[in-house]
Amino acid sequence: MPRDINDPRRHVQINPESVGAVAGSEFPGHYPGEDHSWNLEKFKKDLVVSLQRLTPSTLEFDLVGVDASIANALRRVMIAEVPTMAIETVYVWNNTSIMQDEVLCHRIGLIPLKIDPRKMKVAADPRKPHENDTIIFDLRVRCDRRPDARPDETDPKKRYFDSDVYSGMLEWVPQGDQANKFKHDPPRPVNDDILLVKLRAGQMIDFHCFARKGHGADHAKFSPVATASYRLLPHIILRGPIPREHQEKFKKCFAPGVIEIEEDENGQPQCVVKNPRKDTVSREVLRHPEFKDLVQLTRIRDHFMYNVESAGQYPPEDLVPEAIKILRQKIQAVEDGLDRLFENSGTAQ
Repeated sequence: MPRDINDPRRHVQINPESVGAVAGSEFPGHYPGEDHSWNLEKFKKDLVVSLQRLTPSTLEFDLVGVDASIANALRRVMIAEVPTMAIETVYVWNNTSIMQDEVLCHRIGLIPLKIDPRKMKVAADPRKPHENDTIIFDLRVRCDRRPDARPDETDPKKRYFDSDVYSGMLEWVPQGDQANKFKHDPPRPVNDDILLVKLRAGQMIDFHCFARKGHGADHAKFSPVATASYRLLPHIILRGPIPREHQEKFKKCFAPGVIEIEEDENGQPQCVVKNPRKDTVSREVLRHPEFKDLVQLTRIRDHFMYNVESAGQYPPEDLVPEAIKILRQKIQAVEDGLDRLFENSGTAQ
């Protein structure tokens, strides 16, 4: 059976010299006195992925039993290598707004687009757009006075038509068979209320925009996540009972919900670690001499708590599988390269 991710005894080495402090040697892969050589069966047994929270835009999950290099590779791939679609080329036919062409084009390029990139290819030649690699949007907006507006009206929304240009005004122009390909999920901005520019009577913009597939490593506008981070699970070790007169003070040294006061089997109140996930790794408790030698602050070195916020191009639950797929492709490329290397070495001998 897989080990319990909430078991506080997992891979914890207590260093007597670091009691009451955070040990500097507590990082993944460092286990004094233990044999942690690679074993596939042990890895399968210890590996745990646990979903903690899922919303339409965020994903929180635990990854247990891997090295920090793997955990960080997963995070970096989500940020920089999971492909998305973004506006890359803008043809400015007309722009009489107060905003310069290049500034407005840059703002348009940063709009997250709700386009499934798995249905599109990477453009072989951006100068030769094709229906399989390019999505086209038009942005045509003109601001005019409302004929029924009062002469002394100061509210632009009541005085003008289309005084504010929003991302939702981008109009998808299907090419080739794209109308059937995106029949059930037409390309559009993730959010329709992103303000791009303000117009006044007589001003207009007329843009022709080409969206293409790219990666966050090339430009941040292609990154599918607003944030992707992780932290190690805090582990609070109580080395002895907290005196009753200091229990409330001890509880307040931590974030709410981390420490609770409960009765033991003898009916005596005792401080217990209730939910270490809520701990902010504050060292407040170490400032008080009455708690010296009573508490040790550590972290579970192979328990990573991820927080991923999708920018909207992918559902958050799809981001991790896509990142894992890319990691597997990288591993396969390395294996293929090594095979070719050894083949050439054998031929040379």
